[in-house]
Amino acid sequence: MSNTQSNMLALGTKAPDFSLPNPVKNNEIQSLESLKGKKGTLVVFMCNHCPFVLHIIDVLEELYEDYNSQGIEFIGINSNDVDRYPADSPEMMVEFVEEKALKFPYLYDESQEVAKAFDAACTPDFYFFDENLKLIYRGQMDDSRPGNQKEITGEDLVIAFENHLAGQDQEDFQRPSLGCNIKWK
Repeated sequence: MSNTQSNMLALGTKAPDFSLPNPVKNNEIQSLESLKGKKGTLVVFMCNHCPFVLHIIDVLEELYEDYNSQGIEFIGINSNDVDRYPADSPEMMVEFVEEKALKFPYLYDESQEVAKAFDAACTPDFYFFDENLKLIYRGQMDDSRPGNQKEITGEDLVIAFENHLAGQDQEDFQRPSLGCNIKWK
């Protein structure tokens, strides 16, 4: 297990555009433009095997169920090298979505160009964009990590979502996410 921190892309950055296959939908190409939420979009770099992702995935899905109806869309992206990490292959992504009952899109970034465009570093790595696709939050989901005995609450994301939905400014201090490094080719 690695302890890689997110790179904390500059707030206000416009979301890099992308079109990626969705293995769950027979590799249908889906774009940021077609998937974005009416009020905001959370892009999560994740994978199937990372203990940090496995630690939070159930609560992440609960947050999706709570906030999608309020106009916030979630998009998962797997950018790992599947030659070296076959547990993250598109076929295994389909199994992961079914096993975890994920309802948000989970896309495959085979070239790793999308991860590079976002300056993503770890799994999970969270980027929350407003309705104009400007970055308003990046960092951790909450303080819980595998083995630290802290409850998984999604607190940092919840605060970002609630502030945005209420038209309030975001917290000045945003803590980086921590997880396994993206498995680069």
